[in-house]
Amino acid sequence: MSRSFQQDNLIGQSNSFLNVLDQVSQIAPLHKPVLIIGERGTGKELIAARLHYLSQRWDQNYLTLNCAALNENLLESELFGHEAGAFTGAAKRHEGRFERANGGTLFLDELANTPAMVQEKLLRVIEYGEFERVGGSRSVKVDVRLICATNEDLPSMAEQGEFRADLLDRLAFDVITLPPMRERQEDILVLAEHFAVNMARELGFELFSGFSEKAKRILLEHEWPGNVRELKNVVERSVYRTNNPYVPVHHIQLDPFESPFRPRNRVRTLDRRPQTENTVVAIKEQSSDNPPVVAKAASSFDFNQVQDFKVLSENFEMDLIKQALAANQFNQKKTAEALNLTYHQLRGYMKKYKLLDSQQ
Repeated sequence: MSRSFQQDNLIGQSNSFLNVLDQVSQIAPLHKPVLIIGERGTGKELIAARLHYLSQRWDQNYLTLNCAALNENLLESELFGHEAGAFTGAAKRHEGRFERANGGTLFLDELANTPAMVQEKLLRVIEYGEFERVGGSRSVKVDVRLICATNEDLPSMAEQGEFRADLLDRLAFDVITLPPMRERQEDILVLAEHFAVNMARELGFELFSGFSEKAKRILLEHEWPGNVRELKNVVERSVYRTNNPYVPVHHIQLDPFESPFRPRNRVRTLDRRPQTENTVVAIKEQSSDNPPVVAKAASSFDFNQVQDFKVLSENFEMDLIKQALAANQFNQKKTAEALNLTYHQLRGYMKKYKLLDSQQ
């Protein structure tokens, strides 16, 4: 017998989603820390809020903070507070999020971005329920349930020394891993209908006439790298652009930037080095966040023989994409970023060279 659940935009009937809700219900009453793992747009904030409101702390403060939004000093001050005179501009004592959440719950998003000093103080709060304000010497005791979220692989970061292993051990009393939208096929149209009806209501429409069969196919076949958040944006945009409550939504524009007039900036160059038996071509990224991808040509070319330029070019592109996929653990999103392509451009190349079937 299938079950479905709808509350606070947590909507779905797929087994993977319902299993998450069961896990949330089981862990919510405990006073233990919880770690939520999931790709961007999967609803980590909604799950964190549900953990709080299903707990015995539901009537106490529920505070949130995005750890990636502040630098180290500001983050430490915002979490733990500071004493008057602790630094320039600190005219009076400031109570941090932990103090203000006393008796309730504190949700920290983008946990992987926390610097080492903050991680050390978080560990102390979890172990002993106390900390010191910035510039202070007196311990402050609090009773706060900590819920954290990230889209990073924290165990791998801990192995590489980029995240404290002892903090990860304390946080991971239980880990809730959210399934991406591509693993929730049964929920796509259910969510799309929900978002469409809400958008129609916002636009003042008398009704929503549904989606055409073509529109449904597009929604079901898309990979949804942005997950539920991307689905919501796409559906709402499609409803408002249709602008007719009596006509089913037919046109689904997945990429709002798609236009023949879109300006294109060249942000990569080819570093052509002297050819050896295996020519190396490095794609240099201007962004420091994306390390260069180095790919080797399949083989050296004998230019004394007649060569088909189109075939050579296609073989090189296919080889480059294969090696970039392997270098990024076959994560298509990261591969696209490394090659300075959009996700949809990469998918287009993979479809052209029949590489999609091998990634299923």
